[in-house]
Amino acid sequence: MQNAIQVNPPVGAIKAQIHLASSKSESNRAQIINALTGFECQLQNLSTARDTQTMMRLLASDGPTADVIDAGTTMRFLTAYFAATGQRKTMTGTPRMCQRPIGILVDALRTLGAKVTYLQEDGYPPIELEGFSFSGQNHLSMRGDVSSQYISALLMVAPTLPNGLIISLLGDVGSVPYITMTLEQMRYFGIETHADWQQNTISVAPQKYVPRPYAVESDWSGASYWFSVVALAAEAEIELLGLKQNSLQGDSAIVQIMDALGVEATYTGRGFLLTKKTAASHLTWDFADCPDLAQTVAVCCVMKGISATFTGIESLKIKETDRVLALQTELQKIGGALLEVIPNQEYRVERRSAHFETPTIDTYDDHRMAMAFAPVGMLAPIVIDNPEVVVKSYPSFWDDLRTVTQLL
Repeated sequence: MQNAIQVNPPVGAIKAQIHLASSKSESNRAQIINALTGFECQLQNLSTARDTQTMMRLLASDGPTADVIDAGTTMRFLTAYFAATGQRKTMTGTPRMCQRPIGILVDALRTLGAKVTYLQEDGYPPIELEGFSFSGQNHLSMRGDVSSQYISALLMVAPTLPNGLIISLLGDVGSVPYITMTLEQMRYFGIETHADWQQNTISVAPQKYVPRPYAVESDWSGASYWFSVVALAAEAEIELLGLKQNSLQGDSAIVQIMDALGVEATYTGRGFLLTKKTAASHLTWDFADCPDLAQTVAVCCVMKGISATFTGIESLKIKETDRVLALQTELQKIGGALLEVIPNQEYRVERRSAHFETPTIDTYDDHRMAMAFAPVGMLAPIVIDNPEVVVKSYPSFWDDLRTVTQLL
């Protein structure tokens, strides 16, 4: 693929069916659970995203080093899996991956009996896993507001521990739908769990996973970009195939968010039909449970001239890039702004100018920056730099987008 792609406004009305990519989140959890059954499950519709393919490759490898590249979920899930199963591995990744914290997970695994050594800076990869000797502990207390991936990683290995596991979450708990997704997938494979959200505790007794066939749902994160396409296009009707009406995925919140931004979503039995409707003048949303939607929604709000108040986006600062800073920089190129109203708590999105020349959007090696800004092309030409970053979660994105508009 070339080093940049220009997205141009469509000629005429858009009417399309999109076969969405499979959910990376579901695929990654299913693979860990499958590994814990001894690879006896039949997994269908696994994601072709690089993160999922990386996990598949590393689970199949008996080599001493697990290089996750830039896949944060893969790093965290595999660290817990390799540690709890007593495997000796060096966990590493790209320079940016080695700047993303893992200390909370390492501390928890050490408490349970894993031997883990930091090879460079404490609290960050690369790390050395050197076996597991059960400590007798089965109760962990950990912060709930940093990354749900730490919690999910521990929950999936919990049934294999001699005394199971009780996790007490301290403070506010972020991304609860992702934790719920993990518990529901575990339940599908025969594991009984108990979550008390009043006390913020989750209990898992020692049990065995039951191998079963599992079909992965389409990806609601990937769907969000198509909601933005419909919101911004002059005329559009798009059916997104493979989505479930009652999804486990937290990013299905895009239905409610985009209802305010001018998109009606109707379940068809095989997915959702997106059509245009009247938009509101302001949006207020807490993204704590769906942080991956924030970039898409911010761009859409700017382009539609809808003011917005965002909360719950603090975790974006430790993603593939500092997504808050990246948004603040790139929104300026399309006449927008992301303003910090209350430090690390509340932000305001606004449009300051409706006029801009064809901008080139830097993607910061972040797939979501590329796909969040691409729908701008429904209204005005926009250039997306380093477009191949989409392989991380939605490899066919540009091919799919090409079916509804012009790409150069």
